[in-house]
Amino acid sequence: MADSFGPPIGLVLSQTAKTVSRVFDDALAAVGGSVPIWLVLLTLKSRRPANQRELARAVGIQGATLTHHLNAMEADGLITRRRDPANRRIHQVTLTERGEELFLKLAAAAQSHDQRLRQGLAPEEIATLHRLLNRLQDNVTAEPPDTGRPDGSLQCPPENE
Repeated sequence: MADSFGPPIGLVLSQTAKTVSRVFDDALAAVGGSVPIWLVLLTLKSRRPANQRELARAVGIQGATLTHHLNAMEADGLITRRRDPANRRIHQVTLTERGEELFLKLAAAAQSHDQRLRQGLAPEEIATLHRLLNRLQDNVTAEPPDTGRPDGSLQCPPENE
C-alpha cells in the first residue's frame, strides 16, 4: 500500500531492476552475448574455478542449468571441457581464443552499461546507493523480529502502562 512517501519501495526497486536488466541484456546481445554467457566468461577469467561445480556456485546457478549453458558455449567454440585426470567425474572448463575475444566484447559492453547507469551521479551518491541497496537486502534476508504472537501481529501493551 502506498503511503505519503510514494509507492512501495519494493515495487519501485523491482521495476527499476527489470528495466536495468533488460537494457543490460540488450547491450550484451548487441555484441553476441547474454547475461549467462557473460557470468560464465567473467567467472572463468577472474576466479579460475577448478571444475563445473565450483563454476556453478560462483555464477549462482544450478548445475543442470549451467550444463545447458556450457553445452551451447562449447558448441559455439567459446569454451572447452575436459575430464579431470585425477577425478574422471569432474569436468574442467577453460576459455578458448574465441571465448577470450567474446569476453573482451562483453566486458566493453558491461563497462559502457555501468557508465550509463552512473551518469549524473556523484561518487558520494553511488556510495549511498550501495549502502541503501545492501540495507534493503539485509532487511529482507534477516530473521523477522519476534512480535510475541504466533500469527505475527504486534502485541501492544495495555493502555494503562
